[in-house]
Amino acid sequence: MVPRYSRPQMAEIWSPEARYRIWFEIEALAAEAMAAQGTIPESAARTIREKGAARVANISAADVERIDEIERVTRHDVIAFLTWLGEGMGEDARFMHQGMTSSDVLDTTLAVQMTRAADLLIADVDAVLAALKARAIEHKHTPSIGRSHGIHAEPTTFGLKLAGHYAEFARNRARLVAARAEVATCAISGPVGTFASVDPAIETHVAKHLGLAVEPVSTQVIPRDRHAAFFAALAVVAGGVERLATEVRHLQRSEVREAEEFFHAGQKGSSAMPHKRNPVLSENLTGLARLVRGYAMPALENITLWHERDISHSSVERVIAPDATIALDFALMRLAGMMEKLTIYPERMTENLESLGGVVHSQKVLLALTQAGLSREGAYAAVQRAAMATWTKLGKADARNFRDNLLADPEVSPVMDAAALDAAMDPMRDFRHVETIFARVFG
Repeated sequence: MVPRYSRPQMAEIWSPEARYRIWFEIEALAAEAMAAQGTIPESAARTIREKGAARVANISAADVERIDEIERVTRHDVIAFLTWLGEGMGEDARFMHQGMTSSDVLDTTLAVQMTRAADLLIADVDAVLAALKARAIEHKHTPSIGRSHGIHAEPTTFGLKLAGHYAEFARNRARLVAARAEVATCAISGPVGTFASVDPAIETHVAKHLGLAVEPVSTQVIPRDRHAAFFAALAVVAGGVERLATEVRHLQRSEVREAEEFFHAGQKGSSAMPHKRNPVLSENLTGLARLVRGYAMPALENITLWHERDISHSSVERVIAPDATIALDFALMRLAGMMEKLTIYPERMTENLESLGGVVHSQKVLLALTQAGLSREGAYAAVQRAAMATWTKLGKADARNFRDNLLADPEVSPVMDAAALDAAMDPMRDFRHVETIFARVFG
């Protein structure tokens, strides 16, 4: 992922230095477990831990380049690392990696990296949830128009809009927690996963110290359905990001102007048009969400490997694991900040709500007319007739609002007077269950 969309905390998880530290920790833990069993000398395990720890603690760009230099000869990254690690360790270096395969190291390391990434993403979602909850409560009773197909439907509140997004991100948090558990598995099972050359107790020891579960059947690699579930969860979270970003983009349109991204002092919206205030953050989030969703498909295709293992999944994961987690981490924190500072215009929401002359109350009038004695078909025709008369005359000199058109209708006036009509069109009827919905969402 390009630095522009990378936060240091997440990028560090995928750095070569961090990866090599995890590789070393796996090797050192395995050596210590083997020494406890008597498979290798205890002195060798101590040497590996002490000298290796000192070596990786201060790993530098020059060391990374040295490992890369070795790999250009060996054509094998784990062997290159073990060669570098063993330089200066002496004879005890031969006891590293006893009975293990490179997949044991690589897959267990990926599990550690993904769980660390998931922890950051869960914290990111918590920030989004906090922002959404605060703004939803702030605007619990702020009337706004609900839209279906982009067209005015019925009144809602802006707080209810945000409560819906809060509920979605609460589900997304649960998905990330489940995805974290899905990938938090360790495999130290040797060639083709039979433990023929490494005791299962070694895997148990390494898993315990790394905070992982043991993989029941690793076949030499951890099954990739786990990883597919992880990236699918990230894709669903990204969908939630884009849904909220799209709402903001629409509300900021010049014709709507109900909310907009915070515009900073000194900020410029256009190189050509000084008046512009564009929804650049939410548009950026839309693009990042597309990227994250796109990584789910190759993860699903990685499930199918040949027999006990191949490496067709490896190149895919080296790209999508850092990119997907870094992009989503950046997007979630940008979303949290955007919602915290979102500028909201309640007066404009009221203007838009009332801009169609009251037709948004058509369903309540329809129901009231059926209860007053009209057939549903007759009531629907009368209400639609009044609504269309209102709609087509909007802004014209001879325009009448929805209420007046209804009172003038010969099929409505005999069964419903002005007081009954006003009661049917009372906006507070739309909001009488807001507290119930908020209790469901926020407890």
